[in-house]
Amino acid sequence: MRESRRSAVAVSSGEGNKADQHDSAQRESARERAGEQGLLFDERPAAVRDDIGYRGPTACAAAGITYRQLDYWARTDLVQPTIRAAQGSGSQRLYSFRDILVLKVVKRLLDTGVSLQQIRTAVQHLRDRGVNDLAQITLMSDGVSVYECTSADEVIDLLQGGQGVFGIALGRVWREVEGSLAELPGELAVGPDTDEADHPSDELAQRRRARRTG
Repeated sequence: MRESRRSAVAVSSGEGNKADQHDSAQRESARERAGEQGLLFDERPAAVRDDIGYRGPTACAAAGITYRQLDYWARTDLVQPTIRAAQGSGSQRLYSFRDILVLKVVKRLLDTGVSLQQIRTAVQHLRDRGVNDLAQITLMSDGVSVYECTSADEVIDLLQGGQGVFGIALGRVWREVEGSLAELPGELAVGPDTDEADHPSDELAQRRRARRTG
């Protein structure tokens, strides 16, 4: 993961105006491309509950991955479920909203040909951030490196410099995951010493009941 850096090039006074006009046109073009690709998403999504977990099949459906991918990424410690890991035969992993967001990002980076090593670096970087911070990040990639942008200017700088050929606005991915999970079952997280069968909770059922009584 690399942070984008701005650079300035001095020009002679005789060619300054032409250079400024050319730079302005390039920047405007980069801004338009960023807008078309949805990379300037800056709306703050709603907060998510951290006590709701989602089982493997639900995480796969929301992230657009196969269960085989989910299992492999968990076993190789690429994306581990943070609510509950599988412990022995018959136990179920429980993924948080944040976990599923990262799963979807990993899938998109893999689809663009980013190396697994770079993806691991990016995932570790995302782990170090709070959930709310993730929604304000745009990840850019040139297929080799992954860059983090936390402002529209940084996104435009990378596009203008030709470094970012692919981008993911995490705020937009957040909304996509949020929309998918609204129609999928979740459950209240329980402690490792608690019998989860004694405390069943289906978030989807709760939402349906709330709509009927609202």
